[in-house]
Order: sequence, then C-alpha cells, then structure tokens
Amino acid sequence: MDPMPDASGAPDPIDRPVVIALDGPSGTGKSTVARGVARVLGYRYLDTGAMYRAATLAVLNEAPDLATTLELGSAPIGPVRERVTAIVASAKIDMGTSPDEAWTRLGGDDVSTAIRTPQVTKAVSAVSAVSEVRSVLVAAQRAVIERGPIVVEGRDIATVVWPAAQVQVYLTASADARAARRAGELGRPADVAAVQNDLVQRDTHDSTRADSPLSVAAGAVTLDTSDLSVDEVIQRLVDMARKAPAHE
Repeated sequence: MDPMPDASGAPDPIDRPVVIALDGPSGTGKSTVARGVARVLGYRYLDTGAMYRAATLAVLNEAPDLATTLELGSAPIGPVRERVTAIVASAKIDMGTSPDEAWTRLGGDDVSTAIRTPQVTKAVSAVSAVSEVRSVLVAAQRAVIERGPIVVEGRDIATVVWPAAQVQVYLTASADARAARRAGELGRPADVAAVQNDLVQRDTHDSTRADSPLSVAAGAVTLDTSDLSVDEVIQRLVDMARKAPAHE
C-alpha cells in the first residue's frame, strides 16, 4: 500500500516500525478510527477483536453443544476449557491487514460477516477469557505486528500484546454515546437500551477476567470520543504518530 500524502503533499515515512495501540471497549469508535489512521499514515491495520470472534466461531462450529455454556460469559473450566483450547489451537485464522479490506478468514472461508452474529457476540467473552486461547492468539498477533508500521485495535494491546507501542491510546465514551453507536452498527437503532445492557455485560466480563483484563495501560493517553467527530479523533492520533520516535 502506497503511503498517503500529508497536508504538505509529502508522503509519511513508513520505514519506521511504529506501532499504534488503540484499546478500549465497544462503541468508542476504535475500528473506524483505527482504519482511518492507518489509511492516512499508510500503515497496516489489525483488528484483534475479530481474531477472538473467529476463534469463537470456530468453537461454535466444531462444538455447537457448548453454545449455551459459553453464552454465560464466564471462562469455561475443566473439560470444556480443554476442548475450547484444542479447537482454537487447531483453527486456521487469517487476517487481512489493509484498512480498506480488513477481512477475516477461518479455514480459508471469509467469515467477516459470520463473526458479527449475535451468537458469536454472546460467546466471545467466555472464549476470550481462556488463558490458553489468549496465549495462542497473542502469539499470532505479535507475529503480524512485528513486521512493521501498523495500527492495532483491541482491549489489551498496550498492556499485554505490545507494551512497547510508541503510541498508546485508550478510547472511551459515555454509555449513551457508545450504545447509540453500537446500535447503529448493528442496524438496531430503536433498541439502544438493550444494546447498552449488552455492552455493560461485555465490559464487566472483559474488565474482571483473570487474564489480560480490559484496563488502561500506565503510559496510555485516555481520549473521550463522546463529543468528538471521527475526523477529529483520527487527526489527534495521526498527530501523535507523527511525533512518535522510531522503535529502537
């Protein structure tokens, strides 16, 4: 992908392995912002949440009998945990890293739409809470990140996956703003209250899990996007990235 020119007409240098870590809960605009920043800077893009969704879809496909158990949100234990881990470890998950075509494939099939179904959404917190699953996927994420300039979005990028990221931002927003945005993304604008309840449950599971809980990294900049436009948030991150030192 060719570097995009900045306001002066000069291309941004992409030979610096700068990593932009963008963390935060759902509904804060992470995906839209991350892709926008990647486009402006000519960086690659990685949605780690999509990887966990793909892993969850793999589990539901291989073991549909576990759906009800996983929908409870808590990390599975015993044989269920071992079964989930085995399925994820053997799953072939591939991610597109172009911000203009960020596809997700499972076993060679494009599952970019399938991983966004309500069933996957209900089960992803439980699958993501399994330490062994996180170990498998974090290793895969690091293998992608280490290849050069990239914008990475998720919930534990700056705290666990890549603490050395030169730009670390934690996006947040008011509960009302997050619910309205998420409802719009899901095509359920009239069901904001239900979406907000789902977000609260997901936040609780993600922030209280034993392994890699959702939290703000010590050196991260917290940015409230409630009253900011997408373009304003993108510009702030781009400015931060242009001032970031190259990785030593």
